[in-house]
Amino acid sequence: MKKIKVLFFIYQMGAGGAARTLLNIINNLDRSRFSPKLVTLNFDGSYETELREDVEFIKLETRRLSKSISSLANIIKEKEIDVVFSTIPRVNTIAIIANKLSFSKAKSVIREADNLGGTFRENMQLLGFGTIYKLSNQIVSLSEGVKENLVTKYKVKPKDIEVIYNPVDLEHIHEKIDNGHLAQEHKAFFETGDKVIVTAGRLVEQKDQKTLLEAFAKVNDQIKSQLVILGEGPLKDALIKQATDLKIRDRVHFVGFQSNPYIYFHHADLFVLSSIHEGFSHVIAEALATGTPVVSTDCKSGPAEVLDNGEFGSLCEVGNATDLAEKMRDVLQLNNENRDALIKKGYERAQHFDAKEIVKQYEQVFLRTLQK
Repeated sequence: MKKIKVLFFIYQMGAGGAARTLLNIINNLDRSRFSPKLVTLNFDGSYETELREDVEFIKLETRRLSKSISSLANIIKEKEIDVVFSTIPRVNTIAIIANKLSFSKAKSVIREADNLGGTFRENMQLLGFGTIYKLSNQIVSLSEGVKENLVTKYKVKPKDIEVIYNPVDLEHIHEKIDNGHLAQEHKAFFETGDKVIVTAGRLVEQKDQKTLLEAFAKVNDQIKSQLVILGEGPLKDALIKQATDLKIRDRVHFVGFQSNPYIYFHHADLFVLSSIHEGFSHVIAEALATGTPVVSTDCKSGPAEVLDNGEFGSLCEVGNATDLAEKMRDVLQLNNENRDALIKKGYERAQHFDAKEIVKQYEQVFLRTLQK
């Protein structure tokens, strides 16, 4: 049987959740039925080394999305691609346009990854994206909340959207934990006898580490703790200054991007997500898979779905440092029996997002789309 050629297109295989999702889909795609190909702009991404060796990987010569259309269209036509899959709004629009200009039979499947919008300008931009999205053959939303946002702000019809949760590569996570080690310079944070709280994400406004630092200062007043922050971003200097002003600088550790974040999660007492908005909160599911309790803001959208409205982890109000601190203290003060029960429940929840099962849903979408 002829294999279905699926071209995955993304800005770069960087350190973000979208790239990690594509990595999990590509690596777990059934090779007896599908032949995956990856196209990015001319950037080096941290996940490139984790791609399976049989993936044809093409880097375009440009670093600008607007200049990638012609090259991408040529690849779609020359490689006789069957399905073009992309994620992130600007990348999606480029992929759809390039596919149309390829004059091929390839179908467009796009994935919406975040709960965007808010200001008048942003909402108008989403309407523009929605106009292009309607030219695709199938839209995938990574949560029910994002689907609702697509309907209300992008003006996409509900029947054109399929919800598929993010795939979490549990087998890969367990291998990383079993074979991984904390960086030598970071071991001391975990050996003080204090509680260790970990978070991961870009140091940007959306992730709201500012509120997390305020909450951590309150927690540390009662429970001596260490806060380990994984991720890079433009707000690092501002966050370091804030930690200094709060007199917790010696207890807050900025460790940058880590190729194996799971070993940090696994050794921590608590994982915290303080985001203002999310699409799915992939990192929450990953934290549950490492056996670490989770506290998250109840932001739109994703955390409430992943944690089933607080059944598998604690939810707090967005931007409320007092509420966040209270939920963090509650988890850190659990006795061993209750903590073990919470960890077990969280791990069972993570099984719902196992990449091996989630990717089967993507495969079915690709097959159905080809029949349209």
